[in-house]
Amino acid sequence: METPILRMAGNPEDSNELYIKREDLLPFSMGGNKVRIAEAFFRDMKQKGCSSMIIYGSRHSNLCRVLSALCRSRGVPCVMICSHEEGEEQEITNNTVLVDWTGTEIVHCRKQEIAAAVEDVMKRLTAEGKTPYYIFGNKYGTGNEGTAASAYAEAYREILEYEGRQGFSFDYIFLPSGTGATQSGLICGKLLMGGRASVMGVMISSREYERAREVIREGIVSYFERAGKILPGDYQQEIHLLDQYRQEGYGKYDKRIEDCIREVYCRDGVALDPVYTAKAFWGMKEYLREKQVKGKKVLFLHTGGGPLFYDYLTKREKASLL
Repeated sequence: METPILRMAGNPEDSNELYIKREDLLPFSMGGNKVRIAEAFFRDMKQKGCSSMIIYGSRHSNLCRVLSALCRSRGVPCVMICSHEEGEEQEITNNTVLVDWTGTEIVHCRKQEIAAAVEDVMKRLTAEGKTPYYIFGNKYGTGNEGTAASAYAEAYREILEYEGRQGFSFDYIFLPSGTGATQSGLICGKLLMGGRASVMGVMISSREYERAREVIREGIVSYFERAGKILPGDYQQEIHLLDQYRQEGYGKYDKRIEDCIREVYCRDGVALDPVYTAKAFWGMKEYLREKQVKGKKVLFLHTGGGPLFYDYLTKREKASLL
């Protein structure tokens, strides 16, 4: 399931070499990092002898899109807990349409009601004779961090192998950091296999910084415990999390992000979305500019989100007609 790493055009005003790892090209359900993570959850569910899956996310969720399709294709009942922020717009997204296509049951709730919604669904499925598996562990969303991290602990090997073929090492790996699973996994891979690159997560959500950092830490610890590996004492030095580029939080963006989407598409033919990848790509460029980083080899992990790119195009088209 290896995805290509390609050289990008970059900006003429800096001397950095910019590369992109195209996780959006993974061949299932429009690709993205959640394909690897979904497979890890599915294996874990089967190993635990469960017969149904409970997934969680917002209406933008790439993970829910992929997991619902995976469950449908393998004949596993699936229920999605879909949470909403106070005052959040409730328009339909392409991801929610695709989840609906799979026949996944969607249970709506507010952010503060997630635990109760998970508990209710678990009790109902159990009463129906099913053995439910909640992807994030217990009803509070803890206890299964290492499963998701395992996907990108393995994927990190692909980056090292690419470096070996090219005869150089990356100085930085940037990526969107939402749930923290992908960043946790990459850090685990680095701790186990070595490498020079700093793994830089660009926050895209409204989660509190300290909590976001703790989630990443929990993912690393959980992975090492599950793998039976000894965790280095200084592992937290590898957690680099940037919260200054998330604007107003999850799903929020402005003209700077829109300009980034257009620029990357026109320069490199790569589609970014405003919720995850474009925000992180813009944050990466801002960080490199503000820190005056020059002459470095930089890798951007494209975590996918194709349906959200088309959401953005549709929204722009509607706005232009008003």
